[in-house]
Parts: sequence; structure tokens; C-alpha cells
Amino acid sequence: MAAVELILLQRVEKLGQMGEVVKVKPGFARNFLLPQKKAIRASKANLAQFEEQRVQLVALNIRRREEAERLAERMHGMSVTIIRQAGESGALYGSVTPRDISDASTVGGLTINRSQVILNHPIKTLGLNPVRVVLHPEVTLNMTVNVARSVEEAERQARGERVGAQDDDDDEVEAEEMFDPEGVPQPEE
Repeated sequence: MAAVELILLQRVEKLGQMGEVVKVKPGFARNFLLPQKKAIRASKANLAQFEEQRVQLVALNIRRREEAERLAERMHGMSVTIIRQAGESGALYGSVTPRDISDASTVGGLTINRSQVILNHPIKTLGLNPVRVVLHPEVTLNMTVNVARSVEEAERQARGERVGAQDDDDDEVEAEEMFDPEGVPQPEE
């Protein structure tokens, strides 16, 4: 299929800056860039219209970026806690989704959309997980997601303690206390 030419209305990561004419696959244009209003089709009329509105679009972009930078400074080092059920090994019964992180951050004071949360890999275990939040195409915020079974466990994880694995010495002592060699029947000869 032939590539589609578009004019970017804002910076798109790994694609280009505002105002650039780029060639993309038709599906990417049809399903993402055009519906999200991140680009318009590159025609003579649209190019002329973009050039007329370029100053206003650049000013609007700068204002939004400055707001996002102020918010990122205020929320620097933000951490959210998500309580989930998990097995003994620390594996979750399900996974933590961008929607869960969005809801938890809203409770924490930062209102973000789930599409702004970027997960490098699915969160399927207990622990501290780094997550990227895109506040603006040019501004990102690094956030820590603390997944735990309870609030107390989350607090211990935040302090840096290992949670879920008890000391091996304690297990050995318990095994010795439970084992009574005199109470074991001996095989008959």
C-alpha cells in the first residue's frame, strides 16, 4: 500500500515535529494520527491553512508545554500505591493496567488519562515499578507504581524492605521445632 502524506499538528514521538510533512502507513494515519487530531492530510489547501494558523498553533503548543513542565516539576518523584491480591510467590491474579494507574494517580492528586500512561512491560508482580506518564508530547513524568497486597506491605516496600520472602533462618527454626524425631515410628525388623 502507498504511504499517506500528513502534516503533523504536534510533535509525535519517533515520527517528527509540528509542521513537518511525513509519510506514514495508511492504517497508522487512519486509526491514530487523524482521529487523535495529531495530523491532517497533506494537500495544497491544508498546507496553506496550516501556514496561516502556524503562529497560533505554535503559541498554543508552547503554553501547553509550559503548563505540563510546571506540573511535572510539582509532581516530580510521585508514587502511587495499588493494592492487589497475589499468590505466595508475589505473582498477581491479573495485571495492573494503565487505567488502574490513572485512577490511582487521580486519587493521589494528578489527573491523567489512561492513554498518557506508558508501560514498558505489563505489571504482573508485587513491587515497585517505574512508569512513564506523557503530560505533553515534549514533557514526560517518571512515576513509581507500588503494587502490594496491603497498605502496610506497600509502606514496607517504599522503605526498601523485601516483602513476601521471610528469612530462611526463621523457616529452618520452625521446621526443627515442628519435627520430633522421637515421635516418628520406626520400621519393624
